[in-house]
Amino acid sequence: MPNTLVECVPNFSEGRDAAKVDAIVEAMKIPGVYLLDREMDADHNRCVITLVGERDAIQEAAIRGVGKAAELIDLTQHQGAHPRMGATDVVPFIPIEGVTLEDCVAMARHVGAEIARRYQIPVYLYEAAATSPERQNLENIRRGQFEGIRDEIATNPARKPDFGEPRVHATAGATVVGARKFLIAYNVFLNTTDVEIAKKIAKAVRFSTGGLRFVKGAGFLVRGMAQVSMNLTDFEQTPIHRVFEFVKREAARYGVMPVSSEIVGLIPKLALEQAAEWFLQVENFDSSLILENRLASVMGGKMAPGGPSAGLRAGVEPFIEQLAAPTATPGGGSASAASGAMAAGLAHMVASMSRGKKAYLQHTDALNLAIGRLATLREELKAAIDADAESYNTVMKAYKVAREAAASSEAADGTRLINSALQQATTVPLGVAEKAAEVAQIVTALVPITNPNMSSDLTTATALARAAMQGALANVEINVASLKPETADEEAFVAGVRERVTAIVSLRK
Repeated sequence: MPNTLVECVPNFSEGRDAAKVDAIVEAMKIPGVYLLDREMDADHNRCVITLVGERDAIQEAAIRGVGKAAELIDLTQHQGAHPRMGATDVVPFIPIEGVTLEDCVAMARHVGAEIARRYQIPVYLYEAAATSPERQNLENIRRGQFEGIRDEIATNPARKPDFGEPRVHATAGATVVGARKFLIAYNVFLNTTDVEIAKKIAKAVRFSTGGLRFVKGAGFLVRGMAQVSMNLTDFEQTPIHRVFEFVKREAARYGVMPVSSEIVGLIPKLALEQAAEWFLQVENFDSSLILENRLASVMGGKMAPGGPSAGLRAGVEPFIEQLAAPTATPGGGSASAASGAMAAGLAHMVASMSRGKKAYLQHTDALNLAIGRLATLREELKAAIDADAESYNTVMKAYKVAREAAASSEAADGTRLINSALQQATTVPLGVAEKAAEVAQIVTALVPITNPNMSSDLTTATALARAAMQGALANVEINVASLKPETADEEAFVAGVRERVTAIVSLRK
């Protein structure tokens, strides 16, 4: 597996002409990028392509896909049930392995700038890459769709793109690029043709109108059935089974019921494991009880055949030996991330073992929230182990390039390259410190609502989280001290880092 693995799920405004979709997919086939899935929907007139690949390669693949879509899709002739503003409507980057959400933000900004430069398509940044709170939600950016944006982009300051000129591409419109966590596109079909019922259910279930957190929804008529179309933006905190049950309950109010549901694109295995645990009511369920999971762990050397507690040394020893090796990476930053991940894992275990027990039933909601958030933090901290080492290597490469440029007229470019690399090397441990601080807060909240016999595990989790914070902040300080701001943006970056560090330190006291 590559050191860095990123998912990209571009949505194109074409769901009826397979030849056009084939050509777009073909344009994105470059070394280091793999096609996982393609979904075409004629009613929505939209296709969703799922790619995964190394960080640099997948950025170029996405840019080329946007270019090909601009050649083939004319939005002035486009009609479909799904809202759209561009031939390439949205391009999200999702961290999978060895990268963080912050890395994907940097990728989104690079790709957005390149799309505007190469194709003269204005680009808006959304979700984690958004430049203002109003642009975090895609719906806010896409309001009015292609036609509305075309009419207002030049005159309404709120419509000014993040990259490119304030005018839409005549046929390709505008594109939204961003970074986010894994999203599940989930639709529920109802046994009615009354689309108004689907719209009422969507209004009830989506967060923006008082529904479930991390759910977006709308109602459509698809294949002759009313459809509640949803995006689950954080399935660990709002799981898919809870969404289905909510829709089912709301449908009953109107005398209808779900007849089927569909997943557009891919879904993480964990989401299905959660649904199985919920509907089967398996006591003390753990993913290691699944045969394929156990086999993968054993065959991969992560678990001895005796079970999750057997042969633990075999799993952790390679990382410890890498830390001990006379090489700069992995170092303290990676160790801090690993410490934070272990803290989140321990807290997750304690909360999971208390949830569902009679003595703690009154705390079920709080435990569910803690478990969902800890699972997310654990994955992000694990990703930061490799991301920290990668960012250090990038800094070393930048210094090498700068030394070579020093003898030429390009010395200024070398300095900018170093500063850019140092910013990334600062952002990774800063994110680790913030996540570790959040883990520590959750651990504190778990103490009075979990089994007191497991208090030593929470004590250990607190110590690990604090060690992660202290180590990560030390790395932040070293990198910030090495950064020599030359622009207003770089000065603002340093000031922003100082503010975030102050906030973390105040939590640590």
